[in-house]
Amino acid sequence: MSRVFWDTNLFVYLVEDRGARAEQVVALRGWMMEREDELLTSALTLGEVLVKPMEEGDETLMRRYEHAIGAGATVLPFDERAARRFADIRRDRSIKAPDAIQLACAAAANVDLFVTNDDRLSRKHVQGIQFIQSLDKATP
Repeated sequence: MSRVFWDTNLFVYLVEDRGARAEQVVALRGWMMEREDELLTSALTLGEVLVKPMEEGDETLMRRYEHAIGAGATVLPFDERAARRFADIRRDRSIKAPDAIQLACAAAANVDLFVTNDDRLSRKHVQGIQFIQSLDKATP
């Protein structure tokens, strides 16, 4: 069993069914369930995915995101421990603050795998995260 953190974009692909990417996320989730891996994300993910539905007044999409994240993932807080990790990560100014928050939450939880579709993040090394992989490389 591994602890796997999903970046925001994976939930967007999953919930809004964006073609091949959605299929990759579904395959990854199925593989994770077979292995009994734990799915984690951060509270920032929930906030990020709700922006568009809130702007558009789309209550149905808001509920779909809330259900997908709440029912399937452990939502990690940006707490004091994560804040310390954030400060360390942000010393690399090439990492944007929202990405650093995601990485910090994952690192504070000592995840095995951080999955993103942001290739530049997959080239980073963060203490507390064993592997950072793009969706393409993480998909079985």
